[in-house]
Amino acid sequence: MDQVKVTRALLSVSDKTGLVELGRALAAQGVDLVSTGGTAKALRDAGLDVRDISDLTGFPEMMDGRVKTLHPKVHGGLLAVRDNPEHVASMEEHEIGAIDLVVVNLYPFAETVAKGAERDEIIENIDIGGPSMVRSAAKNHAHVAIVTDPADYAELIGELEANGGATSLAFRKRLAAKAYAATAAYDSAIAGWFAHVDQGERFPNSVAIPMVKQAELRYGENPHQIAALYTQAAGGVNGIAQARQIQGKELSYNNYNDADAALELVSEFRDGPPTVVIVKHANPCGVASADTLIDAYRHAFACDTVSAFGGIIAVNRPLDGPTAEAISGIFTEVVVAPDADEAARAVFARKKNLRLLLTGDLPDPARRGRVMKSIAGGFLIQSRDNGMIGRDDLKVVTDRAPSEQELADCLFAWTVAKHVKSNAIVYAKGGATAGIGAGQMNRLESARIAAWKAKDAAEKAGWAEPRTIGSAVASDAFFPFADGLMAAVEAGATAVIQPGGSIRDDEVIAAANEAGLAMVFTGMRHFRH
Repeated sequence: MDQVKVTRALLSVSDKTGLVELGRALAAQGVDLVSTGGTAKALRDAGLDVRDISDLTGFPEMMDGRVKTLHPKVHGGLLAVRDNPEHVASMEEHEIGAIDLVVVNLYPFAETVAKGAERDEIIENIDIGGPSMVRSAAKNHAHVAIVTDPADYAELIGELEANGGATSLAFRKRLAAKAYAATAAYDSAIAGWFAHVDQGERFPNSVAIPMVKQAELRYGENPHQIAALYTQAAGGVNGIAQARQIQGKELSYNNYNDADAALELVSEFRDGPPTVVIVKHANPCGVASADTLIDAYRHAFACDTVSAFGGIIAVNRPLDGPTAEAISGIFTEVVVAPDADEAARAVFARKKNLRLLLTGDLPDPARRGRVMKSIAGGFLIQSRDNGMIGRDDLKVVTDRAPSEQELADCLFAWTVAKHVKSNAIVYAKGGATAGIGAGQMNRLESARIAAWKAKDAAEKAGWAEPRTIGSAVASDAFFPFADGLMAAVEAGATAVIQPGGSIRDDEVIAAANEAGLAMVFTGMRHFRH
């Protein structure tokens, strides 16, 4: 059956957006409106004729509204196969009228959780009748249209107007698919709350993550791959996916991935001095803190002027005009900031392809959450790496303790190394990265690459010496041998921060003492794959 004339509609919504306009459009088509509670009141207040659900069922709404639509005259009207003689006979025998359209959106469970409601209120916002009607109508989409999203009201009205008050099968199929996705996401949110919040399970036996598509992207990591952006259905943490794009062409898969890496790192400094992060292919290639944002940018850029080309820049302060002018000196894909003043926006407006993303508050680096990675045949899920180290957590293991400046540089380098792909080595001096070695198969090569980059940066800038001279060096995991440490010594580092824990720690400590280094252990590693 393709065309189904809508003669009766059942409306029961928590979100009243667009309800009155829809009710008027249905009434104009001569549709019999049946409704519940607050939905019926809203329609009546708008001057529309509405039948209460109790008139249809012959039973009053009861138990504080918990029982109102769970009735054969509702579900029989939704599930009856109209061209099945036995179903038609049952409808006639039990005086069950057909329902051709259901408009339902569900109790705001996730929103209730997000606002910090007490348990009893959360439980009361678990919808029972709504999902039941949605599933019944969606199953019988051959005869019934189910609308779960106010954003679809306009299309529904257009469908009725185009088809003389009827819906097409293709339209009903699309609505049914969307309806089942809505109930799946809804149940997933409830299951997740019960498991993680109410019962405190870290890894329940089954995991369901409700997500909503925000956009289809131009392509994935490469043009032959397809990609889309999804966000949590409700109650998720704001991050790069929720950033407001002010200008520039649409973001790609790689743009989102790199911008996320930049935002995560700059958020580590959200309570610190003005800080700039430059990221290329998800790895930081320059990070600096300074008294002003423009100085922080200049120091970060100087770390690796080659890799910064076509990179992603994130800052922890609202962007100003002078900093925007400096950033505009080279091609930049994306700039991420809490905000931007009019001068900064005007500067970037001249760069039509540059994407400017405004995030508002930066994410809390200590927040909880999960990280999920797909593997062949399954998924790996772990907690976020929100481990943080302060001065009181450090253990001095060498004869010489670090100076105040060395200690500050150690902690700065350590914070950056947490966001560099392993094996990671980061040299830092005076609140700026001097050299970064990322993603090598052994730590010695990472140390050498970082030192080489620092030397190259010095030559390009015309400095007398690379900034690794007198720097602190951070290693995301322990030095398994002294060779990586000695590469740092050759680069001019005077202080080291590393987790410790190798069976050759004594050998590494002895080498550090012989070289006159100060070295501290964190007791925590930061692998990043």
